[in-house]
Amino acid sequence: MSTTNDSSTTEHPALTLTKQLMRLRSVTPEDAGCQKIIAERLQAMGFACEQLPFGEVTNLYARLGDTAPVLCFAGHTDVVPPGPEEEWSSAPFEPVERDGMLYGRGAADMKSGLAAMIVAVEAFVAAEAGFDGSIAFLITSDEEGRARDGTLQVMNTLQARNEAIDWCVIGEPSSQAELGDIVRIGRRGSLSGMLTVNGIQGHVAYPQLADNPITRFAPVLAELSSTEWDQGNDAFPPTSFQFVELQSGLGFPNVTPGELNARFNFRYSTIWDHTALRTRVEEILDRHKLDYELKWHLSGEPFLTEPGDLVSAVSQAVTEISGSAPELSTGGGTSDGRFIAPTGTDVVELGPVNASIHKIDEHVRIDDVGKLTSMYRRILELLLKPG
Repeated sequence: MSTTNDSSTTEHPALTLTKQLMRLRSVTPEDAGCQKIIAERLQAMGFACEQLPFGEVTNLYARLGDTAPVLCFAGHTDVVPPGPEEEWSSAPFEPVERDGMLYGRGAADMKSGLAAMIVAVEAFVAAEAGFDGSIAFLITSDEEGRARDGTLQVMNTLQARNEAIDWCVIGEPSSQAELGDIVRIGRRGSLSGMLTVNGIQGHVAYPQLADNPITRFAPVLAELSSTEWDQGNDAFPPTSFQFVELQSGLGFPNVTPGELNARFNFRYSTIWDHTALRTRVEEILDRHKLDYELKWHLSGEPFLTEPGDLVSAVSQAVTEISGSAPELSTGGGTSDGRFIAPTGTDVVELGPVNASIHKIDEHVRIDDVGKLTSMYRRILELLLKPG
């Protein structure tokens, strides 16, 4: 086993930058100075860099050029907490190379992606005397948290001043087994419900004098759980509905409860919008004559990037560098693409292998950092290079 913390003079510049960013403890919503490092690199290329803080969140929007089309690279500097640091094989915020991997929090999600984007743009700008359109960066420290003061607020700001983004590449860890084997061209929507079913508390021996919300809710739970919401479509799998929490009872065997609380979540395709799903659920609850309160939380509507210049360029770049064409997928959870796509922007996600993200001993393949940089540079050439 080989382990080193040293930066070789011959290591890929994106790997060096990845390590520099990983050493900063940027647990959401903290940026911890990552965006300052990034802004300095971008300003050296001539980017106009704009700080857009909202609440505790640090956001950076940078742009080089003032003409369309605009190709934007998007990502986040915040990471999830490391968890019990004694369970890590090495300190989570000290990048360590071991057996061809780079270990540490943020290695895959997504500081290597950010570094690859920056170095790719540096190489592209240095090689091209001129290019068509503009290059932008949208970077937040609020992706892993509430995601309310980050990309969402930056996009609101851009819309307010009529500044459009044509294409967006997000560096989220999209790959599954090998770099570039999966490219996300959309994401399912996420809609959560927080339900309270009201009853009347009573003695278990006298059910006629009480109204047990568990008994009332049981057939509703069965119906909601067994409903086929749709069969999916060409781009999306069938809609998923899952209960994630059920709570009721007072902890006494001789008392029926007066209240039941439940939480559930939809992951849904473009067949639905959140209003239609809400209406369908409420119709079922009303048909069963429940006394209930229901609060909804929309994390994001589904989006899909149709075949076009961006999807073609990303697919070609991945194929040329990896030797295999990517699978175009809408799987996985939500991403900040849900805030960018509604403005009319074509959005794809291309980044490292995601097997270790949010885990103890998060890591990225060292060779993949350079390969990802090459993919991003090729995307720039295909979309913005004159001729």
